[in-house]
Amino acid sequence: MAETETETAAQDSTAAKSTKDERTAAKLAKRIGAFAKEHGGAEAQLAYVGGRGTRIVLVGQDGGWGDVFATSHAVAEAAVAKAGVTVHEDFDGEFAAKVKTGPYEWTRMAGIQVGGPANK
Repeated sequence: MAETETETAAQDSTAAKSTKDERTAAKLAKRIGAFAKEHGGAEAQLAYVGGRGTRIVLVGQDGGWGDVFATSHAVAEAAVAKAGVTVHEDFDGEFAAKVKTGPYEWTRMAGIQVGGPANK
């Protein structure tokens, strides 16, 4: 009887986690959709960052970019699927070339690393 109770508890825990993951993916998909709408469409790349989860890097058709963070790779995959965006395997080549950076990014990159002007 104890085995049955343990199995039931494990199933309940798995179902609760699954439901939570589905809600999380739906929330992320909504944010991804809002980004896509604001930037004339979007494409994504999933960057696994270990036990912390997966970073979803977004690049808009206008060159704008951003990211959202998912608690697991499975949640990230579900979110981009729900949002209906194209997913790239790598962040290189034509996909990376779509990113438009401005003075802020260049100042941050150069300013912090090689003594360039400080951010205001």
